[in-house]
Amino acid sequence: MDRQLHESLDVLQRDPYPGYERARRAEGLTYVAELDSWLVSRDEDVREVLRRPDDFSSANALRPDIMPSPAALAVLGGGFGGRPVVVTADGDLHRQLRAPIVRGLSPARVEAVLPYAAERAAALVDGFAKDGHVELMTAYAQRLPGDVIGRIVGLDPDDVPAVVHGGYRAEELLFRPLPEGEQVAAARDVVAMQHKLDAFLRDRHAHLRQDVASELVVSVAPDARPGELSLDQRHALVAHLQNFLLAGHLTTTALIGTALLHLMRHPDQWRLLCAEPERIPAAVEEAARYDTALQGFRRVTTRPLTLAGTKLPAGTSLFVAFGSANRDVLRHARPDVFDITRTPGRHLAFGLGAHACPGSQLAQEQVRITLEQFTRRFPDLRLAEERPVTMRPTMIHRSPEALHLVW
Repeated sequence: MDRQLHESLDVLQRDPYPGYERARRAEGLTYVAELDSWLVSRDEDVREVLRRPDDFSSANALRPDIMPSPAALAVLGGGFGGRPVVVTADGDLHRQLRAPIVRGLSPARVEAVLPYAAERAAALVDGFAKDGHVELMTAYAQRLPGDVIGRIVGLDPDDVPAVVHGGYRAEELLFRPLPEGEQVAAARDVVAMQHKLDAFLRDRHAHLRQDVASELVVSVAPDARPGELSLDQRHALVAHLQNFLLAGHLTTTALIGTALLHLMRHPDQWRLLCAEPERIPAAVEEAARYDTALQGFRRVTTRPLTLAGTKLPAGTSLFVAFGSANRDVLRHARPDVFDITRTPGRHLAFGLGAHACPGSQLAQEQVRITLEQFTRRFPDLRLAEERPVTMRPTMIHRSPEALHLVW
């Protein structure tokens, strides 16, 4: 990808909504050179793709926007992974990989972790409550979801920051244009995280517990003797757990950030939420719909077919834009208006069908807990006017790069 296309991709990622609107109004599908894919932009078409996993494979769901340099790839070769994960698998393999995650994120387990999540949220807020200002992303939004997903997985709390850092570095390496030296540094951080996860999983295999890590180990190596995982099993487990952790904290971090950003940009709605906290669940739904954290995933056609009147050969790459579908006027009235008083509709912020996000309840509960904390403790919360907000250039976890708030 040349420099001009990099710059164009950056513009698209920081604000994809104008491009989405043009695509929804166009006949058929729109080819987007920056994504090297056909854009599926309308709610009806996105739902059709998600309901037909046999025709639209997830094999390329995490295809990098930027291919790492040979030097970075050499560093990554010293780590773990490179195996199918739940978001890139289809059919029986997808069901096999998804099953332990669904069990690990069952309503009962989510409910059991909520007191801890509320406790951590309160403790994080206590850390800056007297300051009168905070940069929300680093002080809170990037910390709470990591702590919570770490608890569910069974990680040592002291290991969580390194795992969260490694997750962000993996995203940078695969989706941002970095100089080679920075790519190598990012690759080293990713490999360090993978070795930490490998050690953790081997220990968990030897000492099973009631946590998600144990569910994963048993699902991948049901017959292995304690402490005797094969190298292939270790690679599979690290890849599986790394993907689970990234999905568990990056998306929730993004949703916390965008929820508070748009409430701050609509102070009348923030005041309403403070006065009527029973509206918080609807506010969470509207935040997820209005500025979807996971803007979309790639799919690839498994056979020649026609979608929205566009003929697509087998092997055609699509970008299935959940964020665009959630702004479709044929599904949502006044879709470009942020309105926490609207009756929540059937949005696609958490996907649909076989690949629907199994962690949606956990993510929404953490945003709910966050809004309960902030409405109660900071009713005069507002944006720091001298610190403009810039969105992170990514379609995977859309959020502010930084969010400076004052009270």
